Amino acid sequence: MESNIIQTIDVVLLTIKNEKLHVALVKRESPPFQHHDALPGGYVHEQEDSDCLDSALRVLRTKMGIRPPYLEQLETFSGKYRDPRGWSVSVVYFALVSLEVIEAADNPLVSLVDIDDLKDLPFDHLKIIRATVNRIRNKAQYSSLPCFLAGETFTLPALQKIYEICLDDTLNKVSFRRKIAEMDVIEEVAGQLSKQGACRPARIYRLKPRYLEKLCTRQKLKFRLFITP
Repeated sequence: MESNIIQTIDVVLLTIKNEKLHVALVKRESPPFQHHDALPGGYVHEQEDSDCLDSALRVLRTKMGIRPPYLEQLETFSGKYRDPRGWSVSVVYFALVSLEVIEAADNPLVSLVDIDDLKDLPFDHLKIIRATVNRIRNKAQYSSLPCFLAGETFTLPALQKIYEICLDDTLNKVSFRRKIAEMDVIEEVAGQLSKQGACRPARIYRLKPRYLEKLCTRQKLKFRLFITP
């Protein structure tokens, strides 16, 4: 008699710390790989989850205490050797969040690791993380996805730095600002300026609420977005 296929969800949560991309790992509390750091993940709950997105949201809520403003499906990883318990299928999602969101959750089981410092991880999680980073670097060339690393508000210089970290490349200031303007996904926060040292105060921006609402509808996210009304 063949055993049942293991059906799980894994989530890659990326943030920026010390001007480097970091991934959130959670210390596993049960076998296999007990006490090892791994991606937050878990079984699909057939009765509780209406779809894989629901499963991913539940995993982040229960394992990390986080509700991301955006969650995207990466791909499905499967095989008979990726999990020592048997043949398994994992639907992988990824999210970008600001460091403040992770720190606010204050989960002692969560650690942030520089993507360049990653070594052996349980299952095929290293392969999954590398695939996610490749996806981020590709999408950062044409999309607003890196904006979710900036937090609720940000300056354009700070946003450019975030894009440069995601792309692992230096960007031309004029070209970058033109591209951001063309995407039309951010707006200035009236009456607010960033005062940093002796530099000229910079304008403060945020993602447009209507853009976030569109994402919310498309992704069926069932929680309050981290946006300012």
